[in-house]
Amino acid sequence: MSKFELVCVPTPSIGHLVPFCKFAEKLVDRDERLYVTILIIRPPTPWGSTIDAFIKRISSAPEGNRIRYITLAQIEPPSSEELAKSVEKYISLLIANYRPIVKDAIISNKSWPDTDSNPKIIGLVIDMFCTSMIDIANELDIPSYLFFTSGAAFLGFLFYLSVWDEQFGREFNPSDGDLNIAAYAHPVPSKFLPTFSFVKEGYDSFHNHGVRFKETKGILINTVEEFESHAVNSLASDPELPPVYTVGFLFNIEAQNGKGNSKSEDEEIMKWLDQQPPSSVLFLCFGSAGIFEPPQLIQIAIGLERSGVSFLWSIRPLVDAETTKLEEMLPEGFLERTKNRGIVCGWAPQVEILAHKATGAFVSHCGWNSTIESVWHGVPIVTWPLYAEQHINAFQLVRDLEVAVELTLNYRMHDSDHREIVKAEEMEKAIRHIMDRENPLRKRVKDMGEICRNALMEGGSSFISLGRFIETILDS
Repeated sequence: MSKFELVCVPTPSIGHLVPFCKFAEKLVDRDERLYVTILIIRPPTPWGSTIDAFIKRISSAPEGNRIRYITLAQIEPPSSEELAKSVEKYISLLIANYRPIVKDAIISNKSWPDTDSNPKIIGLVIDMFCTSMIDIANELDIPSYLFFTSGAAFLGFLFYLSVWDEQFGREFNPSDGDLNIAAYAHPVPSKFLPTFSFVKEGYDSFHNHGVRFKETKGILINTVEEFESHAVNSLASDPELPPVYTVGFLFNIEAQNGKGNSKSEDEEIMKWLDQQPPSSVLFLCFGSAGIFEPPQLIQIAIGLERSGVSFLWSIRPLVDAETTKLEEMLPEGFLERTKNRGIVCGWAPQVEILAHKATGAFVSHCGWNSTIESVWHGVPIVTWPLYAEQHINAFQLVRDLEVAVELTLNYRMHDSDHREIVKAEEMEKAIRHIMDRENPLRKRVKDMGEICRNALMEGGSSFISLGRFIETILDS
Protein backbone atom coordinates (compact mmCIF):
# COMPACT_ATOMS: atom_id res chain seq x y z
CA MET A 1 0.00 0.00 0.00
CA SER A 2 1.33 3.44 -0.96
CA LYS A 3 1.79 5.98 1.81
CA PHE A 4 1.45 9.76 1.51
CA GLU A 5 2.47 12.56 3.84
CA LEU A 6 1.33 16.13 4.48
CA VAL A 7 3.69 18.49 6.33
CA CYS A 8 1.98 21.20 8.38
CA VAL A 9 3.42 24.50 9.63
CA PRO A 10 1.09 26.17 12.15
CA THR A 11 1.55 29.59 13.72
CA PRO A 12 3.32 29.28 17.12
CA SER A 13 0.18 29.80 19.17
CA ILE A 14 -1.97 27.26 21.00
CA GLY A 15 -5.07 28.78 19.39
CA HIS A 16 -3.70 27.89 15.94
CA LEU A 17 -1.97 24.64 16.88
CA VAL A 18 -5.08 22.96 18.34
CA PRO A 19 -7.20 23.14 15.15
CA PHE A 20 -4.18 22.00 13.11
CA CYS A 21 -3.86 18.91 15.30
CA LYS A 22 -7.58 18.20 15.04
CA PHE A 23 -7.33 18.58 11.26
CA ALA A 24 -4.49 16.04 11.23
CA GLU A 25 -6.58 13.62 13.27
CA LYS A 26 -9.46 13.90 10.81
CA LEU A 27 -7.12 13.24 7.87
CA VAL A 28 -5.52 10.07 9.21
CA ASP A 29 -8.87 8.84 10.48
CA ARG A 30 -10.37 9.11 7.00
CA ASP A 31 -7.62 7.43 4.99
CA GLU A 32 -5.10 4.88 6.28
CA ARG A 33 -2.61 5.86 3.57
CA LEU A 34 -2.16 9.36 5.02
CA TYR A 35 0.55 10.48 7.43
CA VAL A 36 0.94 13.98 8.89
CA THR A 37 4.04 15.73 10.23
CA ILE A 38 3.43 18.92 12.23
CA LEU A 39 6.48 21.17 12.53
CA ILE A 40 6.36 23.08 15.81
CA ILE A 41 7.81 26.58 16.07
CA ARG A 42 8.10 27.47 19.75
CA PRO A 43 7.27 31.11 20.47
CA PRO A 44 9.93 33.17 22.29
CA THR A 45 7.61 33.68 25.26
CA PRO A 46 6.30 31.70 28.24
CA TRP A 47 3.56 30.36 25.93
CA GLY A 48 6.09 27.80 24.71
CA SER A 49 5.51 25.70 27.82
CA THR A 50 1.76 25.63 27.04
CA ILE A 51 2.52 24.27 23.57
CA ASP A 52 4.94 21.68 25.00
CA ALA A 53 2.31 20.43 27.45
CA PHE A 54 -0.34 20.19 24.72
CA ILE A 55 1.96 18.26 22.36
CA LYS A 56 2.91 15.84 25.13
CA ARG A 57 -0.75 15.17 25.89
CA ILE A 58 -1.95 14.83 22.30
CA SER A 59 1.00 12.65 21.22
CA SER A 60 -0.45 9.79 23.23
CA ALA A 61 -3.66 9.76 21.15
CA PRO A 62 -4.48 6.57 19.18
CA GLU A 63 -3.78 8.35 15.86
CA GLY A 64 -0.29 9.16 17.14
CA ASN A 65 1.44 6.47 15.07
CA ARG A 66 0.57 8.35 11.85
CA ILE A 67 0.84 11.88 13.26
CA ARG A 68 4.17 13.14 14.49
CA TYR A 69 5.28 16.42 16.00
CA ILE A 70 8.77 17.77 15.35
CA THR A 71 9.80 20.74 17.47
CA LEU A 72 12.19 22.93 15.53
CA ALA A 73 15.29 24.48 17.07
CA GLN A 74 14.66 27.97 18.37
CA ILE A 75 16.31 30.91 16.61
CA GLU A 76 16.85 34.54 17.51
CA PRO A 77 13.44 36.29 17.33
CA PRO A 78 12.85 39.66 15.66
CA SER A 79 13.58 42.73 17.76
CA SER A 80 11.27 44.06 20.45
CA GLU A 81 10.98 47.20 18.31
CA GLU A 82 9.24 45.12 15.63
CA LEU A 83 6.90 43.70 18.26
CA ALA A 84 6.03 47.21 19.44
CA LYS A 85 5.15 48.25 15.89
CA SER A 86 2.89 45.32 15.04
CA VAL A 87 2.27 41.86 16.52
CA GLU A 88 1.17 40.64 13.08
CA LYS A 89 4.40 41.74 11.39
CA TYR A 90 6.49 40.35 14.27
CA ILE A 91 4.92 36.89 13.98
CA SER A 92 5.28 36.93 10.20
CA LEU A 93 8.97 37.87 10.42
CA LEU A 94 9.60 35.23 13.08
CA ILE A 95 8.09 32.51 10.89
CA ALA A 96 9.86 33.72 7.73
CA ASN A 97 13.20 33.36 9.53
CA TYR A 98 12.43 29.65 10.00
CA ARG A 99 12.40 28.93 6.26
CA PRO A 100 15.87 27.30 6.14
CA ILE A 101 15.06 25.15 9.19
CA VAL A 102 11.70 24.05 7.77
CA LYS A 103 13.32 23.23 4.41
CA ASP A 104 15.98 21.15 6.14
CA ALA A 105 13.35 19.31 8.18
CA ILE A 106 11.45 18.41 5.00
CA ILE A 107 14.54 17.38 3.04
CA SER A 108 16.00 15.26 5.86
CA ASN A 109 12.54 13.67 6.31
CA LYS A 110 13.42 11.54 9.33
CA SER A 111 12.18 7.97 9.20
CA TRP A 112 8.75 7.11 10.52
CA PRO A 113 8.63 4.34 13.13
CA ASP A 114 7.04 1.04 12.17
CA THR A 115 7.18 1.71 8.41
CA ASP A 116 9.34 -0.08 5.85
CA SER A 117 9.54 3.05 3.66
CA ASN A 118 8.89 6.74 4.18
CA PRO A 119 5.61 8.13 2.84
CA LYS A 120 5.78 10.37 -0.23
CA ILE A 121 5.35 14.07 0.71
CA ILE A 122 2.39 15.38 -1.31
CA GLY A 123 1.74 18.77 0.25
CA LEU A 124 2.76 21.55 2.62
CA VAL A 125 -0.13 22.91 4.70
CA ILE A 126 0.50 26.41 6.01
CA ASP A 127 -1.22 28.69 8.52
CA MET A 128 -2.37 32.26 7.83
CA PHE A 129 0.87 33.84 9.11
CA CYS A 130 3.07 31.31 7.29
CA THR A 131 2.83 32.35 3.63
CA SER A 132 6.62 32.74 3.51
CA MET A 133 6.70 28.93 3.59
CA ILE A 134 5.16 28.88 0.11
CA ASP A 135 8.71 29.70 -1.07
CA ILE A 136 9.91 26.40 0.42
CA ALA A 137 7.08 24.45 -1.21
CA ASN A 138 7.93 25.99 -4.57
CA GLU A 139 11.66 25.25 -4.18
CA LEU A 140 10.91 21.61 -3.38
CA ASP A 141 8.16 21.34 -6.01
CA ILE A 142 5.52 20.46 -3.41
CA PRO A 143 1.94 21.80 -3.64
CA SER A 144 1.05 24.24 -0.86
CA TYR A 145 -2.34 24.50 0.86
CA LEU A 146 -3.71 27.03 3.34
CA PHE A 147 -5.50 25.86 6.49
CA PHE A 148 -7.26 29.00 7.70
CA THR A 149 -7.95 28.60 11.42
CA SER A 150 -10.43 31.51 11.54
CA GLY A 151 -13.73 32.00 9.70
CA ALA A 152 -14.60 32.35 6.02
CA ALA A 153 -15.80 35.97 6.33
CA PHE A 154 -12.54 37.13 7.91
CA LEU A 155 -10.66 35.35 5.13
CA GLY A 156 -12.83 37.26 2.68
CA PHE A 157 -11.82 40.49 4.41
CA LEU A 158 -8.14 39.64 3.94
CA PHE A 159 -8.75 39.18 0.21
CA TYR A 160 -10.61 42.53 0.20
CA LEU A 161 -7.39 44.25 1.35
CA SER A 162 -6.07 44.00 -2.23
CA VAL A 163 -9.21 45.73 -3.55
CA TRP A 164 -8.84 48.50 -0.99
CA ASP A 165 -5.12 48.88 -1.54
CA GLU A 166 -5.50 49.16 -5.29
CA GLN A 167 -8.02 51.96 -4.81
CA PHE A 168 -6.51 53.87 -1.88
CA GLY A 169 -2.97 52.56 -1.31
CA ARG A 170 -3.10 52.97 2.48
CA GLU A 171 -4.27 51.38 5.71
CA PHE A 172 -7.82 51.98 6.93
CA ASN A 173 -9.13 54.77 9.12
CA PRO A 174 -12.04 54.30 11.55
CA SER A 175 -13.79 57.19 9.79
CA ASP A 176 -13.72 55.56 6.32
CA GLY A 177 -17.41 54.70 6.60
CA ASP A 178 -19.27 51.59 5.46
CA LEU A 179 -17.41 49.07 3.30
CA ASN A 180 -19.02 46.65 0.84
CA ILE A 181 -17.04 43.46 1.38
CA ALA A 182 -18.27 40.47 -0.65
CA ALA A 183 -17.86 37.99 2.22
CA TYR A 184 -20.25 39.96 4.47
CA ALA A 185 -24.01 40.16 3.88
CA HIS A 186 -24.20 43.69 5.30
CA PRO A 187 -21.96 46.74 4.77
CA VAL A 188 -19.18 46.73 7.39
CA PRO A 189 -18.56 50.03 9.24
CA SER A 190 -14.82 50.73 9.13
CA LYS A 191 -14.77 51.40 12.87
CA PHE A 192 -15.45 47.68 13.43
CA LEU A 193 -12.47 46.46 11.40
CA PRO A 194 -9.66 44.40 12.99
CA THR A 195 -7.16 46.41 15.02
CA PHE A 196 -4.31 45.71 12.59
CA SER A 197 -6.28 47.42 9.79
CA PHE A 198 -5.45 50.85 11.22
CA VAL A 199 -1.71 50.20 11.68
CA LYS A 200 0.49 50.40 8.57
CA GLU A 201 2.80 47.52 9.53
CA GLY A 202 -0.08 45.21 10.46
CA TYR A 203 -2.12 46.20 7.41
CA ASP A 204 0.84 45.67 5.06
CA SER A 205 1.59 42.29 6.64
CA PHE A 206 -1.92 40.92 6.19
CA HIS A 207 -2.28 42.50 2.74
CA ASN A 208 0.80 40.52 1.70
CA HIS A 209 -0.53 37.31 3.26
CA GLY A 210 -3.85 37.74 1.44
CA VAL A 211 -2.08 38.12 -1.89
CA ARG A 212 0.01 35.00 -1.30
CA PHE A 213 -2.98 32.88 -0.19
CA LYS A 214 -3.96 32.84 -3.86
CA GLU A 215 -0.71 31.03 -4.74
CA THR A 216 -1.81 27.90 -2.87
CA LYS A 217 -3.54 24.94 -4.51
CA GLY A 218 -6.44 24.92 -2.07
CA ILE A 219 -7.86 26.67 1.00
CA LEU A 220 -9.23 24.73 3.96
CA ILE A 221 -11.31 26.77 6.43
CA ASN A 222 -12.19 25.95 10.02
CA THR A 223 -15.89 26.65 9.52
CA VAL A 224 -19.15 24.98 8.54
CA GLU A 225 -20.72 25.80 5.19
CA GLU A 226 -24.22 26.17 6.63
CA PHE A 227 -22.99 28.47 9.41
CA GLU A 228 -21.18 30.95 7.14
CA SER A 229 -23.12 30.25 3.95
CA HIS A 230 -22.87 33.79 2.53
CA ALA A 231 -19.12 34.07 3.12
CA VAL A 232 -18.38 30.54 1.88
CA ASN A 233 -20.41 31.08 -1.29
CA SER A 234 -18.64 34.37 -2.00
CA LEU A 235 -15.25 32.66 -1.75
CA ALA A 236 -16.24 29.56 -3.68
CA SER A 237 -17.63 31.63 -6.56
CA ASP A 238 -14.52 33.82 -6.94
CA PRO A 239 -12.65 32.57 -10.04
CA GLU A 240 -9.38 34.12 -8.81
CA LEU A 241 -9.25 31.89 -5.72
CA PRO A 242 -8.08 28.28 -5.32
CA PRO A 243 -10.68 25.63 -4.43
CA VAL A 244 -12.25 26.16 -0.99
CA TYR A 245 -12.93 23.35 1.50
CA THR A 246 -14.95 23.86 4.70
CA VAL A 247 -13.71 21.30 7.24
CA GLY A 248 -14.88 22.67 10.62
CA PHE A 249 -15.61 23.02 13.36
CA LEU A 250 -12.24 21.75 14.59
CA PHE A 251 -11.42 22.42 18.22
CA ASN A 252 -10.56 20.51 21.38
CA ILE A 253 -13.96 19.05 22.21
CA GLU A 254 -12.58 16.95 25.04
CA ALA A 255 -12.88 18.56 28.48
CA GLN A 256 -9.62 19.73 30.00
CA ASN A 257 -8.50 21.35 33.19
CA GLY A 258 -8.47 25.13 32.94
CA LYS A 259 -4.95 26.46 32.65
CA GLY A 260 -3.59 27.41 36.04
CA ASN A 261 -6.28 25.53 37.95
CA SER A 262 -5.92 22.42 40.02
CA LYS A 263 -8.24 19.55 39.19
CA SER A 264 -10.18 20.19 42.39
CA GLU A 265 -10.78 23.85 41.43
CA ASP A 266 -12.26 22.82 38.10
CA GLU A 267 -14.32 20.10 39.79
CA GLU A 268 -15.69 22.69 42.21
CA ILE A 269 -16.84 24.86 39.29
CA MET A 270 -18.51 21.93 37.54
CA LYS A 271 -20.16 20.75 40.77
CA TRP A 272 -21.67 24.22 41.22
CA LEU A 273 -22.98 24.14 37.63
CA ASP A 274 -24.56 20.74 38.29
CA GLN A 275 -26.72 22.40 40.94
CA GLN A 276 -28.06 25.14 38.63
CA PRO A 277 -31.23 24.94 36.49
CA PRO A 278 -30.83 24.35 32.72
CA SER A 279 -29.73 27.38 30.66
CA SER A 280 -29.72 29.64 33.72
CA VAL A 281 -26.04 30.61 34.07
CA LEU A 282 -24.27 33.44 32.27
CA PHE A 283 -20.62 32.59 31.54
CA LEU A 284 -18.13 35.45 31.13
CA CYS A 285 -14.66 34.69 29.75
CA PHE A 286 -12.42 36.83 27.55
CA GLY A 287 -9.66 34.62 26.20
CA SER A 288 -6.09 34.01 27.26
CA ALA A 289 -5.09 37.67 26.91
CA GLY A 290 -8.31 39.47 27.80
CA ILE A 291 -7.59 42.03 30.52
CA PHE A 292 -9.77 44.73 32.07
CA GLU A 293 -8.69 47.53 34.36
CA PRO A 294 -10.45 47.93 37.75
CA PRO A 295 -12.92 50.68 36.63
CA GLN A 296 -14.29 48.36 33.92
CA LEU A 297 -14.37 45.35 36.25
CA ILE A 298 -16.49 47.39 38.65
CA GLN A 299 -19.02 48.22 35.92
CA ILE A 300 -19.24 44.55 34.92
CA ALA A 301 -19.84 43.56 38.53
CA ILE A 302 -22.59 46.16 39.02
CA GLY A 303 -24.30 45.06 35.81
CA LEU A 304 -24.15 41.42 36.87
CA GLU A 305 -25.55 42.16 40.30
CA ARG A 306 -28.41 44.27 38.93
CA SER A 307 -29.35 41.66 36.33
CA GLY A 308 -30.21 39.10 38.99
CA VAL A 309 -28.92 36.18 36.87
CA SER A 310 -26.61 33.42 38.04
CA PHE A 311 -23.12 33.83 36.64
CA LEU A 312 -19.68 32.28 36.29
CA TRP A 313 -17.08 34.98 35.68
CA SER A 314 -13.50 34.18 34.69
CA ILE A 315 -11.13 37.08 35.43
CA ARG A 316 -7.93 35.83 33.82
CA PRO A 317 -5.43 38.44 35.15
CA LEU A 318 -5.88 36.96 38.62
CA VAL A 319 -3.42 34.25 37.60
CA ASP A 320 -0.61 36.80 37.43
CA ALA A 321 -1.82 39.43 39.87
CA GLU A 322 -0.82 37.62 43.02
CA THR A 323 -0.48 40.82 45.01
CA THR A 324 -3.96 42.09 44.11
CA LYS A 325 -6.83 40.64 46.09
CA LEU A 326 -10.07 39.97 44.26
CA GLU A 327 -12.03 41.99 46.80
CA GLU A 328 -9.95 45.07 45.98
CA MET A 329 -10.77 44.86 42.25
CA LEU A 330 -14.56 44.63 42.64
CA PRO A 331 -17.25 46.73 44.38
CA GLU A 332 -17.20 46.48 48.16
CA GLY A 333 -19.34 43.57 49.33
CA PHE A 334 -20.01 42.27 45.79
CA LEU A 335 -18.65 38.78 46.40
CA GLU A 336 -20.57 38.41 49.65
CA ARG A 337 -23.86 39.65 48.16
CA THR A 338 -23.65 37.36 45.10
CA LYS A 339 -22.09 34.27 46.68
CA ASN A 340 -25.31 32.27 46.39
CA ARG A 341 -25.76 32.87 42.68
CA GLY A 342 -22.34 33.45 41.23
CA ILE A 343 -18.70 32.35 41.08
CA VAL A 344 -15.73 34.57 40.25
CA CYS A 345 -12.62 32.60 39.33
CA GLY A 346 -9.29 32.90 37.54
CA TRP A 347 -8.90 30.40 34.71
CA ALA A 348 -11.90 28.24 33.85
CA PRO A 349 -12.38 25.06 31.76
CA GLN A 350 -14.17 26.89 28.94
CA VAL A 351 -15.22 24.02 26.67
CA GLU A 352 -16.53 21.97 29.58
CA ILE A 353 -18.54 24.95 30.85
CA LEU A 354 -20.02 25.71 27.43
CA ALA A 355 -20.99 22.04 27.10
CA HIS A 356 -22.85 22.06 30.45
CA LYS A 357 -26.64 22.13 30.32
CA ALA A 358 -26.77 24.90 32.95
CA THR A 359 -24.91 27.40 30.74
CA GLY A 360 -27.39 29.76 29.12
CA ALA A 361 -25.23 32.40 27.43
CA PHE A 362 -21.60 33.43 26.91
CA VAL A 363 -20.13 36.95 27.21
CA SER A 364 -17.14 36.55 24.90
CA HIS A 365 -14.29 38.41 23.23
CA CYS A 366 -15.39 36.69 20.00
CA GLY A 367 -12.11 35.02 19.13
CA TRP A 368 -12.84 32.38 16.50
CA ASN A 369 -12.09 29.37 18.71
CA SER A 370 -14.39 30.66 21.46
CA THR A 371 -17.05 31.47 18.87
CA ILE A 372 -17.17 27.99 17.34
CA GLU A 373 -17.03 26.33 20.77
CA SER A 374 -20.09 28.34 21.82
CA VAL A 375 -22.08 27.75 18.63
CA TRP A 376 -21.19 24.03 18.62
CA HIS A 377 -22.78 23.72 22.07
CA GLY A 378 -25.78 25.88 21.15
CA VAL A 379 -24.88 28.72 23.54
CA PRO A 380 -25.76 32.27 22.38
CA ILE A 381 -23.09 34.98 22.61
CA VAL A 382 -22.90 38.50 24.02
CA THR A 383 -20.19 40.38 22.09
CA TRP A 384 -17.28 42.11 23.77
CA PRO A 385 -14.35 42.09 21.29
CA LEU A 386 -10.97 43.26 22.60
CA TYR A 387 -8.20 42.92 20.00
CA ALA A 388 -7.03 41.29 16.74
CA GLU A 389 -9.88 40.33 14.36
CA GLN A 390 -12.46 40.00 17.14
CA HIS A 391 -14.33 43.20 16.25
CA ILE A 392 -15.21 42.10 12.72
CA ASN A 393 -16.07 38.63 14.08
CA ALA A 394 -18.47 40.27 16.55
CA PHE A 395 -20.06 42.35 13.79
CA GLN A 396 -20.62 39.22 11.72
CA LEU A 397 -22.09 37.28 14.65
CA VAL A 398 -24.61 40.05 15.38
CA ARG A 399 -25.53 41.38 11.93
CA ASP A 400 -24.90 38.58 9.42
CA LEU A 401 -25.33 35.38 11.44
CA GLU A 402 -27.74 36.54 14.18
CA VAL A 403 -26.30 34.26 16.84
CA ALA A 404 -25.20 37.04 19.22
CA VAL A 405 -26.48 40.05 21.14
CA GLU A 406 -24.46 43.23 20.80
CA LEU A 407 -23.00 44.66 23.99
CA THR A 408 -20.12 46.44 22.28
CA LEU A 409 -18.45 46.03 18.89
CA ASN A 410 -15.73 48.62 19.25
CA TYR A 411 -13.99 48.16 22.62
CA ARG A 412 -10.21 48.24 21.98
CA MET A 413 -8.29 46.75 24.89
CA HIS A 414 -4.97 48.37 23.93
CA ASP A 415 -6.32 51.82 23.03
CA SER A 416 -6.86 53.50 26.38
CA ASP A 417 -6.95 56.98 24.79
CA HIS A 418 -10.12 56.30 22.79
CA ARG A 419 -11.66 53.40 24.70
CA GLU A 420 -14.96 54.10 26.43
CA ILE A 421 -15.95 52.14 29.50
CA VAL A 422 -18.92 49.83 28.98
CA LYS A 423 -21.44 50.97 31.57
CA ALA A 424 -23.30 48.73 34.02
CA GLU A 425 -26.61 49.78 32.47
CA GLU A 426 -25.53 48.50 29.04
CA MET A 427 -24.30 45.29 30.63
CA GLU A 428 -27.56 44.71 32.49
CA LYS A 429 -29.65 45.35 29.36
CA ALA A 430 -27.64 42.90 27.22
CA ILE A 431 -27.75 40.22 29.95
CA ARG A 432 -31.52 40.46 30.36
CA HIS A 433 -31.98 40.31 26.57
CA ILE A 434 -29.78 37.25 26.02
CA MET A 435 -31.15 35.36 29.03
CA ASP A 436 -34.81 35.95 28.06
CA ARG A 437 -36.12 32.46 27.37
CA GLU A 438 -38.54 33.87 24.78
CA ASN A 439 -35.72 35.41 22.75
CA PRO A 440 -35.85 33.59 19.36
CA LEU A 441 -32.08 33.95 19.04
CA ARG A 442 -31.67 31.26 21.69
CA LYS A 443 -33.45 28.63 19.57
CA ARG A 444 -31.61 29.79 16.45
CA VAL A 445 -28.23 29.15 18.09
CA LYS A 446 -29.33 25.79 19.48
CA ASP A 447 -30.51 24.68 16.03
CA MET A 448 -27.30 25.94 14.42
CA GLY A 449 -25.26 23.97 16.95
CA GLU A 450 -26.99 20.77 15.83
CA ILE A 451 -26.35 21.63 12.18
CA CYS A 452 -22.66 22.23 12.88
CA ARG A 453 -22.29 18.98 14.81
CA ASN A 454 -23.95 17.06 11.97
CA ALA A 455 -21.59 18.68 9.44
CA LEU A 456 -18.69 16.52 10.68
CA MET A 457 -20.68 13.30 10.64
CA GLU A 458 -20.81 10.98 7.64
CA GLY A 459 -22.78 12.69 4.88
CA GLY A 460 -22.40 16.14 6.47
CA SER A 461 -21.03 19.13 4.56
CA SER A 462 -17.63 19.22 6.31
CA PHE A 463 -17.27 15.43 6.06
CA ILE A 464 -17.91 15.61 2.31
CA SER A 465 -15.62 18.63 1.86
CA LEU A 466 -12.72 16.91 3.66
CA GLY A 467 -13.27 13.86 1.46
CA ARG A 468 -13.00 16.04 -1.66
CA PHE A 469 -9.73 17.48 -0.40
CA ILE A 470 -8.28 14.02 0.29
CA GLU A 471 -9.28 12.81 -3.18
CA THR A 472 -7.62 15.88 -4.71
CA ILE A 473 -4.30 15.48 -2.95
CA LEU A 474 -4.09 11.74 -3.55
CA ASP A 475 -4.94 12.09 -7.26
CA SER A 476 -2.50 14.94 -7.93
